[in-house]
Amino acid sequence: MGTLFSGIFDSELVSVISFSDFMICMMCALVVGLILAGMYMYKNQYTKSFVATLALLPAIVCAVIMMVNGNVGTGVAVAGAFSLVRFRSAPGSAREIGALFLAMGSGMIAGMGYLAYAVLFAVLLGGMSLIYNRIGFGERKNAAKYKTLHVTIPEDLDYTGVFDEIFADYAEKWELVNVKTTNMGSLYKLTYQLTMRNTDKEKEMIDRIRCRNGNLEINVSRQDTVAAEL
Repeated sequence: MGTLFSGIFDSELVSVISFSDFMICMMCALVVGLILAGMYMYKNQYTKSFVATLALLPAIVCAVIMMVNGNVGTGVAVAGAFSLVRFRSAPGSAREIGALFLAMGSGMIAGMGYLAYAVLFAVLLGGMSLIYNRIGFGERKNAAKYKTLHVTIPEDLDYTGVFDEIFADYAEKWELVNVKTTNMGSLYKLTYQLTMRNTDKEKEMIDRIRCRNGNLEINVSRQDTVAAEL
């Protein structure tokens, strides 16, 4: 067991990595990447580009760590340069970011030569992620009640408490969390966090807001951001 979980670079001070050791580490990292990508795809929404990146990321990090001879400090500094390049135009979800960190951690362990630990790390944490997802860990009860409302109003309408009378009829709680000007300052965009009493009354509430804001843009969505869950 001790031999299984020892690093392939532990036997001697390696200054030059042999081709065979390089290929073994890279193959292990690629296998780990496939495992993580498969776990992420299980009952999850995903894009082809993301899972392909997730599958390759451990091998990329592994190669970086090996090229600096297992010096984690230098390897992290080099890998940190990759963070300057955004591969997505929009911020990722917490689940995507967690999957990326898991892939990078596995690749770093493999690059240091601890192949069994890299596989164990990926399987253990990836498995726990599947279990948490399966049992609904962290899900809010009655999540459909929690809404984010974006309302556009003209500049001549005072936004302070402008919809409180309407919200009082349909929501248990509401809070104005953001105010933004748009269209050269001629419009305001207001963002509210709502806890609805009855989601079946959502359209009725929107119709009343439309009468108040002059039929300008209204958007209602589920609260799924970190800020909304606080």
